[in-house]
Amino acid sequence: MAQISWKQNKSKLRRAIQHRISVLRPCILRLLQRFVLCSGKNRYRMLPLPPPPPPPLSPEGQDNAPPPRFHAHELDSDLVALKISLLGDCQIGKTSFLVKYVGDENDEFWKQKEGSFNQMDKTLNVKGARISYCIWEVAGDGKSEDQISMACKDAVAILIMFDLTSRCTLNSVFGWYKEARKWNQSAIPVLVGTKFDDFIQLPIDLQWTIASQARAYAKALNATLFFSSATYNINVNKIFKFITAKIFDLPWTVERNLTVGEPIIDF
Repeated sequence: MAQISWKQNKSKLRRAIQHRISVLRPCILRLLQRFVLCSGKNRYRMLPLPPPPPPPLSPEGQDNAPPPRFHAHELDSDLVALKISLLGDCQIGKTSFLVKYVGDENDEFWKQKEGSFNQMDKTLNVKGARISYCIWEVAGDGKSEDQISMACKDAVAILIMFDLTSRCTLNSVFGWYKEARKWNQSAIPVLVGTKFDDFIQLPIDLQWTIASQARAYAKALNATLFFSSATYNINVNKIFKFITAKIFDLPWTVERNLTVGEPIIDF
């Protein structure tokens, strides 16, 4: 009988504890929730804000508003968004240069507006700061002149590009520079020769002539000159490192190289 009575008392005690827990559970959960909300900021982050509504359509039903300068990630409080413009004639390798720098993994950030420009983003970590470069590439055809203002306004750097194997594209850099400066007087100018891998196949005397002309043009534009190759990733990343150092006054410096037959860097 004593054993039965002990089992009954134990069962009653268990039911009493369960009842107490069921009564106290809401209070405990509220206390835990308050503790979480009051805990450190580094452990919990607010949900991102919803994307802004699309711009209104014109009376004709066409969306004439310019595309956004930056993507939705600019809402991050710790992200610095900067704009860079790529200008130059058609078929000189601007798109290949851009894709090589940004990388295929960022194809979701690719934007294209027919007959005008391409736009891609790349985010970097620079001394603890997150930098997002929004890079605009103007197509370079005759229809793109009205897009230069959109691409150059508010840009921190403007890359004037030409094909190292085509002297007519080199002769065009003054026109591109002049148009860019109509809309932006403060951006860092960089003169970029593309297709260096094809350039070094030319006769050495022709290489010397083109290199001398490019250096003279860069000096006239007060621009830093880089010879590059997207195919072999020559000086592509270095150009953007140079721009980053100039913008944020970082101690990184580029080494000058004036040797014909090598990827020239002149400033």
